[in-house]
Amino acid sequence: MVMNAATASQTSLILDELIVCPQCDAAYKLKQPGHGERAICQRCHKVLIAPRQNAGLRIIAIALAVVFLIMGAALFPFLTIDAAGNKNAVSILDAALAFSGGPMILLSLATAALIVFIPLTRVLLTLYVLVPVVLDRPPARHAIKAFRISEAMRPWSMAEIFAIGCAVALVKVADLAHVGFGPAFWMFGILVALIIAQDSFMCKWSVWNSLEHPKKS
Repeated sequence: MVMNAATASQTSLILDELIVCPQCDAAYKLKQPGHGERAICQRCHKVLIAPRQNAGLRIIAIALAVVFLIMGAALFPFLTIDAAGNKNAVSILDAALAFSGGPMILLSLATAALIVFIPLTRVLLTLYVLVPVVLDRPPARHAIKAFRISEAMRPWSMAEIFAIGCAVALVKVADLAHVGFGPAFWMFGILVALIIAQDSFMCKWSVWNSLEHPKKS
């Protein structure tokens, strides 16, 4: 089947007028809502578009805070454990790399990546993509690929899972030893809240639209 240039152009215009739900694949005619409004899939109720005024600046501010919190939470003491007169302080990286000998090194590296390095990489990619867009400049080089990688890494960013695991472990250890919270514990708690807030402010359709149709200066 041969498609001429005019037909291809018309097909492209038709596709630009459609939006597809990423969860149930329902297709709708694109109509961008105003600030504070949301476009929701009628079939599965997935939020498709949710533009917010000054959302880009808020996401950048949160991302910068997350970068510093991740570095601090990884290096400062996370917990102090006092049992039978023996006191020990452990950081997140110490806990993740506790099984760094022999074949368990792969498990240690995977744990460290899931709770520290992948969330940090996602935040840095977000900054790389959004800063030029928010400043009304052309998108950075390979910004579309960077944002696609960031979204692909989302399921593997498990800072929240680590926090839940710590809460369960603390309940079990509390009867056996005295457990104290280090500065990294509070940093990590704030970090988890900020990551959730960042994802809630993020309108992926708006980001994709800005990258694919940049403003002409």
